[in-house]
Amino acid sequence: MHRVNLHVSATHGAARTGTATTARGTYETPLFMPVGTRGAIKYLSAADYDRLGAEIVLGNTYHLMLRPGADLIERFGGLGSFTGWDGVTLTDSGGFQVFSLDPKVDDDGVTFKSTYDGSSHRFTPEIAVAVQQQLGADIQMVLDVCPPLPSPPEVIRLAVERTHAWAQRAKAAHTRQDQALFGIVQGGVSPTMRAESAQRTVDIGFDGYGIGGLSVGESRDEMLPALAAVIEHLPADQPRYLMGVGDPASLIEAVALGVDQFDCVMQTRLGRHGTALTSTGRFQAKAARNAELDEPLDELCPCEVCARHSRGYIRHLLQVGEPTASRLLSIHNVAWTFDLMRRMRAAITDGSFDTLRREVLDVWA
Repeated sequence: MHRVNLHVSATHGAARTGTATTARGTYETPLFMPVGTRGAIKYLSAADYDRLGAEIVLGNTYHLMLRPGADLIERFGGLGSFTGWDGVTLTDSGGFQVFSLDPKVDDDGVTFKSTYDGSSHRFTPEIAVAVQQQLGADIQMVLDVCPPLPSPPEVIRLAVERTHAWAQRAKAAHTRQDQALFGIVQGGVSPTMRAESAQRTVDIGFDGYGIGGLSVGESRDEMLPALAAVIEHLPADQPRYLMGVGDPASLIEAVALGVDQFDCVMQTRLGRHGTALTSTGRFQAKAARNAELDEPLDELCPCEVCARHSRGYIRHLLQVGEPTASRLLSIHNVAWTFDLMRRMRAAITDGSFDTLRREVLDVWA
């Protein structure tokens, strides 16, 4: 019995919508999951998550194990209790952050330095599982090897082999029955290696499947065939999670291939730097031409920011360095992405997904 089961309620080609059931509760797919790296989505609180309609919020294992520490979060009753969030939580393994720090990698694990104080730390598949069991998220991810792209074939091959061996060890180490464990597929942009990695990961048997190592430097034209090669080998009744992807064109193209859930820091990163996602593309809110505009960021957006605030006001806040601007733009970008996912679910159900896909790609591709 899987700890996460996906009931597909409608399909349109390979695109699908449904309901996934976890030990804590359910979530609707396809789904966008905002990232609360250090225990919060930047500029937002758990009350904001509720109001915006978030269903899953991520935490970052690497950062949380360093500050405030997994022991402390465990004493608070786990990540959800610690942050005041009652919805579903997911922790990544920390592997992506670790591998961005030029660590020392061997067959057993990885040694890396803290970004906070330079102290040395060791991660193995077993340690990553143990730390995430302490963090207590509803879904945890195995430790994988995430090579940059482009990388030589031998580097991709070694990443596939180590990811597979580490996944076997992670499954053997995982003991929490109330916490799902997702495997991760690697393989660069090679459809052959992607298919092999997917089959080997499914053979181990997990509660859901992450697709890692994409959107790390390759083009969308390179990403999509590799993604399609993975999807073909993943179970139909379990979630498929494309990790670290959040731009609108990639979201809708991946949903068209059969992906169920996504995460990305892009929405709030853009917001902090004065950029809004809109139905007509990226909008630079700080531009001088917005100074006297008494219209919302996006007239088609149903979010609270667009209902209340003008482009002129938000541009003013950015000009004077008022942090409220970053908060408002971040709320808008997360809400706008949630609404895009809602529209995808509705379009799959009513058979208009191809039309929506063309509309999105016309703006964002």
